[in-house]
Order: sequence, then C-alpha cells, then structure tokens
Amino acid sequence: MALLDKLTTAGSNLSNLNGSTATVPNFAGSKLHDTYSINNIPVVPGKPTPSLLDLQGEVPANNYRDNAPENSTF
Repeated sequence: MALLDKLTTAGSNLSNLNGSTATVPNFAGSKLHDTYSINNIPVVPGKPTPSLLDLQGEVPANNYRDNAPENSTF
C-alpha cells in the first residue's frame, strides 16, 4: 500500500485531519491581517510587533518580476 493510500484511507496518528484537506480561512476581509503584520494598525496589546521585513512600499532591486523567466505573466 502506498503512503498516500495509507494516509487518505486509514488515517494517521500523526495528523488530526487523517489525510483530509484543512479548510483555509478567508482573510480577504480581515483588517487585522491586511495591515497589522506590516504597520501595527490596529494596535493589539499583548501581540507580537509587526514584521521587520517590511520595505515601506519600496520595490527591492532584485525583485522576482524583473528577473523572472521569459514570457512570465503576473
């Protein structure tokens, strides 16, 4: 029996989903996920500070769009 078959039919004690696909929350309407991780708006006491990797809107010199393979579309 292949590993995939074992996980999808018999389940696994290493996964609480037993091989099924997890549901992905819809964060599109979430202002917390939209802005907090970059600029700390809204301020949420007791939560970690925003990412230090934010570029403040600047495009890095080595961005993928400028170095993508030929005929790539975005």
